[in-house]
Amino acid sequence: MTSTLLIVQIILALVITIAVLLQKSSSIGLGAYSGSNETMFGAKGPAGFLTKFTFTVAILFIVNTLTLGFLYTKENSKSVADSITTNVPASPVATTTPSTPAPSAAPVAPTK
Repeated sequence: MTSTLLIVQIILALVITIAVLLQKSSSIGLGAYSGSNETMFGAKGPAGFLTKFTFTVAILFIVNTLTLGFLYTKENSKSVADSITTNVPASPVATTTPSTPAPSAAPVAPTK
């Protein structure tokens, strides 16, 4: 289920990017490539249609994002700390001390 929604999320991201780029701005942008057939979109041309379409795709994108977040949280409800097992001994371990001192590595100077 989450993999399907993730694919839908990628497609929605691409569609909303293209829809925003096709809209006319003060510098026209990529809106010049939207075509000259404005009768299909109504009297205002593609501006009203693209605005409504962008708004609809943005709402779908937000709903899909929230759904993905909910599903990922539901799947990963276990904490990492729940899987850690501690190996604490019941009694402290006694350390053994050597009875003979370890030889020193430095040579000792002879006394006069």
